Amino acid sequence: MAKAAEQFETVIIGGGQAGLATAYHLARRDRSCLVLDAGERVGDSWRTRWPSLHLYTPARYDGLPGMAFPAARHSFPSGHEMGDYLETYAERFALPVRTGVHVRSLSREGERFVLTAGEQRIEAHNVVVATGVMQRPAVPEFASELDSGIRQLHSSEYQDPSQLQDGAVLVVGASHSGADIAFEVAGEHRTVLSGPSTGQFPFSIESRRARAMLPVLKVLATRVLTMNTPIGRKVRSEIRSHGGPLLRVRSADLAAAGVERVLARTVGVEDGMPVLDDGRVVEAANVIWCIGFRPDYSWIDLPLEYEDAFPRQSRGAVPSMPGLYFIGMLFLHSFSSMLVLGAGRDAKRIAESIVSRGAPAAREEGVLVWNGKVSAPTRRFDANTAEHLAKAPASRT
Repeated sequence: MAKAAEQFETVIIGGGQAGLATAYHLARRDRSCLVLDAGERVGDSWRTRWPSLHLYTPARYDGLPGMAFPAARHSFPSGHEMGDYLETYAERFALPVRTGVHVRSLSREGERFVLTAGEQRIEAHNVVVATGVMQRPAVPEFASELDSGIRQLHSSEYQDPSQLQDGAVLVVGASHSGADIAFEVAGEHRTVLSGPSTGQFPFSIESRRARAMLPVLKVLATRVLTMNTPIGRKVRSEIRSHGGPLLRVRSADLAAAGVERVLARTVGVEDGMPVLDDGRVVEAANVIWCIGFRPDYSWIDLPLEYEDAFPRQSRGAVPSMPGLYFIGMLFLHSFSSMLVLGAGRDAKRIAESIVSRGAPAAREEGVLVWNGKVSAPTRRFDANTAEHLAKAPASRT
């Protein structure tokens, strides 16, 4: 006998910063939800990144609504510290997260959205897709033609130089992640960094000058570089197609570390070795692909319109599909949308939209119904949590 479907007012797919911030804002408005996350622990998407990775914004801007990041204001947390912070955040506010759940499909039947995860069937009045920007690692088709003796890694697999074999390293992709990794491996290997320039921040993000400029940069990221301005729309196009500028590790740092910087793209294979579009063949024992990720919404079986391979939406809401929302997307509405800095701001707007839709009608007897109150199978808010929610600001951004 098939298991009865669970029914919820809102299901959030993804328990990273964007998903948790949305759950927080719904809880503040006394609206229930369920957060589904594929990781075994909340924050695992951050823990899997290379250990030396640090956020590009200081701790003062890395907290979610209601809870500051527990570190010195001007320090830059590591990815592992961010993962632990998210786990603590979910626990502090008793957010209803189910971990180890990989949503395989999202469709619609009548007025209800239907999610499947293994043998589970979940129905919802609203769905918030918070799967983030790191969905499908991008690796070119010709990678399979490289000599089998070359060790290949994607940036999502890279941890440290000990993974590499003796010999030269070709890092493909010259945005900030490529620069960070090239800088690190250059300490032990001859390193070539391939790819067109994406520009760079005018000064070190950890300098005193940057510290003084951060309030201005925050305004730019949240208020100026948005879909409401011509410059914002231009920047979104550049970021979605070419990647972001160098931030922590800049051109001078790469040169000082001995990284050979070439502006040519890696475009193919010759005699088993990577070849650049200027005809140069790079004799490499290792190749690290830092060309980002590709959006993957193939699991969503809904008639959506796409723009730059991303679902078309307005401030996260899909006009053609009421009740469906996206958050944490690359430049969803502003530059800050892809940063922890913008998660709370975007989440607040989505929560307000969900509240304005109203609660769903009661479902048939015997099936779990969420009617705006927190109920099983999630944890209940205790008195301390209720006090935290009451005192916390609506948004920190």
